[in-house]
Amino acid sequence: MSAKPLLLLLALGPLRAESLSVKPESVGFSEQRLTRIHETMERHIQAKNISGAVTLVARNGRIAHLQAHGSMDLESKRAMTKDAIFRIYSMSKPVAGVAILMLVEQGKVRLNDPVSKFIPEMAKLGVTMSEERREGRTEARRSGALPASREVTIQDLLTHVSGLGSGPVGGAEAMKLLAGLSASTLAATIPKYAAIPLDFQPGSRWSYSGLAGFDVLGRVVEVVSGSTFDQFLKENLFGPLGMKTTAFHPGDENWSRVATAYHRGDGVLRETKSPNGLQSKTYFSGAGGLVSTAEDYAHFGMMLAGGGQLNGKRLLSPKTVELMASAFVPDTVPGRQAGQAFGLSVRVVTDPIRAGHYVSAGSFGWDGAYGTHFWVDPKEKIVGIMMIQTDNPDRQLDRDFENAVMQAVVE
Repeated sequence: MSAKPLLLLLALGPLRAESLSVKPESVGFSEQRLTRIHETMERHIQAKNISGAVTLVARNGRIAHLQAHGSMDLESKRAMTKDAIFRIYSMSKPVAGVAILMLVEQGKVRLNDPVSKFIPEMAKLGVTMSEERREGRTEARRSGALPASREVTIQDLLTHVSGLGSGPVGGAEAMKLLAGLSASTLAATIPKYAAIPLDFQPGSRWSYSGLAGFDVLGRVVEVVSGSTFDQFLKENLFGPLGMKTTAFHPGDENWSRVATAYHRGDGVLRETKSPNGLQSKTYFSGAGGLVSTAEDYAHFGMMLAGGGQLNGKRLLSPKTVELMASAFVPDTVPGRQAGQAFGLSVRVVTDPIRAGHYVSAGSFGWDGAYGTHFWVDPKEKIVGIMMIQTDNPDRQLDRDFENAVMQAVVE
């Protein structure tokens, strides 16, 4: 075989950690200082905050650190592996956000489009009476809710200012839909959200929509693309980026690679008996249904750090990634934390000092309910990923991991 065809085959082959890995010094890290990541994980393992972890650090599109720590199952004492599969829960949301932004780039979706353009049942949403009383309004409706001041938009859902499933009333109603959800579909379930009142007027504040908002966005992708959400992601994101394990269900043959999930309480880690409620072969939850590995998710993060491109494969334009990481909801909006704005599906650190984050201003990312954490630092071209499986995580670990990464940057 001549050199040219061989090079072509290599270029077209799947992206692997080995092919992307480099010496830390070649991308401006101190290899010696990166060992502090393991020391950090070990401290939290010994404190019984976590059972184990996989950590990954990349810069300039290359992996400088990938390491497994502790156990993936405490009872069997099975050591954590680098290719362990994790339930990433809300780290699914940025993936769903990118899917929407792809359709925005194609001109098929606008950020200011009302959601009812794609899901007609959501044209006339109500707002909970408790919210209206808080604002001093007393007008009542037979439905127990007042009309929304305007329709919910795609941007509202991406930025958690929609009020859909974002408070005690709507959140409780959204949770009721979880019963039997794994056997349902987005097409069958999402129209039912039209009967759930908003917890506040759209755009009036920021409040996390843990399930409803991004599952609705997944359905929007289906309506616009004509594909199921999982198929759209496979063809347009996972396939091009070589994310060979990321899916809404690990596959029956891969359950042995899924890290055991734990609940942390009273200084003890106890196995969580039912952590798989959102892992489904039919209901594709953009809010929290994906499973992934550190390496797979690194490809996604490196694509964002590279302005929408990884290894010559472009998924988004640099301007779209910049838009994604813009402060659509500043920290002056009720509900946001100091120094932390919110962009299109991601938290944006606008002031690291006020936020208490050891990253550059403009860094963006998100977390998962079982302790997974990632961020992209556009200034330093760094991606940090930490995969754990504890449903009551010590979020100080997120900051400790960031510190262990950033202190290793030497040029």
